[in-house]
Amino acid sequence: MAVDLHALYPKLIHLMLDTVFVVDINDHIVFVSDACEALLGYRPDELNGTAITRYMHPEDLAATRASIGRVMSGQSHFDFRNRYLRKDGGVVYILWAAFWSEEVGARIGVARNVTALAQAEEELRFLAHHDPLTKLTNRSLFNDRLESALRAAHRHDSQLALLFLDVNDFKRINDVHGHAVGDRVLCVIAHRLESCMRETDTVARMGGDEFTVLLTDVHSRAAISNKLEQIHTIMAAPLGPEFGALKMPLCSIGVAYYPEDGKDADTLLTYADGEMYRMKKHRSVDSEAPGT
Repeated sequence: MAVDLHALYPKLIHLMLDTVFVVDINDHIVFVSDACEALLGYRPDELNGTAITRYMHPEDLAATRASIGRVMSGQSHFDFRNRYLRKDGGVVYILWAAFWSEEVGARIGVARNVTALAQAEEELRFLAHHDPLTKLTNRSLFNDRLESALRAAHRHDSQLALLFLDVNDFKRINDVHGHAVGDRVLCVIAHRLESCMRETDTVARMGGDEFTVLLTDVHSRAAISNKLEQIHTIMAAPLGPEFGALKMPLCSIGVAYYPEDGKDADTLLTYADGEMYRMKKHRSVDSEAPGT
């Protein structure tokens, strides 16, 4: 018995997990397969006759229009990605394969939902440059930004400051209260540091209980002194009730200025680290003095 393939094709198209779109020369949808409801949240009858551009993410519209132009000029696309807006307001990432059909007088595209893949890639890119616990900039990205800031400071004959911060007696928190509590304290410190910085400043976790802050466009030592006072004040605030009787640990901060204390990244980091240990030692001596 012969199989009527022409009768079978429409059913096969609607069985596909990917969505098939047929769009006319004026960007209006003339056909869309049933999978569109899972992709965009719309039934086919809601999409047919409407402009496909109204569902495109505004930030991707220009790139998508350029892609459409290439497809309509005869360049088939098999790896174009963009974002669309779902009926419920969500965003979906789509991988397209598309071509222009002179015979039909329309462009035909197959859309695959790659949202999970795009989110995984974005997370990997984020983790490559950020600390997974605190979400702060990590050592690698901080070093890159410091090098860039030093080049800019050299070009414009400007100043910058580098802060090196260490949490005093942090090991005791881990030993007595556990590493989970210690991690939560580090997250509090990270949040508090970020809250008193400008968008142009960079806060990083270098590892363990050590943090660095890059302050660019420094106009005076007084401005840095005020910033240090602000940091010490916010760090002195008590921990939340979820920490019980645990007290907020004190922090020691060392400062290095460009160009006075060094003209390269390693020298500045070493100087700020040394100043931090000097402050920590000074605080330790004060705490051990009689009557303190």
